[in-house]
Amino acid sequence: MIKNGNIENIGGLEFATFRLKNCVTEDDLIKLSIKVEERFLSQQEELVLHFLVRGADGVYADVAIASSQEKAEEYCQQWLHNEVALEYLEVIEKESVNMTFWQRIN
Repeated sequence: MIKNGNIENIGGLEFATFRLKNCVTEDDLIKLSIKVEERFLSQQEELVLHFLVRGADGVYADVAIASSQEKAEEYCQQWLHNEVALEYLEVIEKESVNMTFWQRIN
């Protein structure tokens, strides 16, 4: 999902790495990510970009780029109160999550 595609709109981001629960496939994750984008993230006005990446050994990262680090953190908190976002979070091994927030400096 890309919104407000101008690089000048980028001020901060959320970077969360995680593993999937054993019974969950990558296709399941992708379908849920699309559902979250359509029904939740598309409503966040200052969200610039959201995507998933896969690393080595079954580690995934969810990346959300927003107008500021504060907005990225605010949107992250909203996941805990959104039905579709909670469905997405249910497929993740909670103990594997490493979430960080970053601020653009140049």
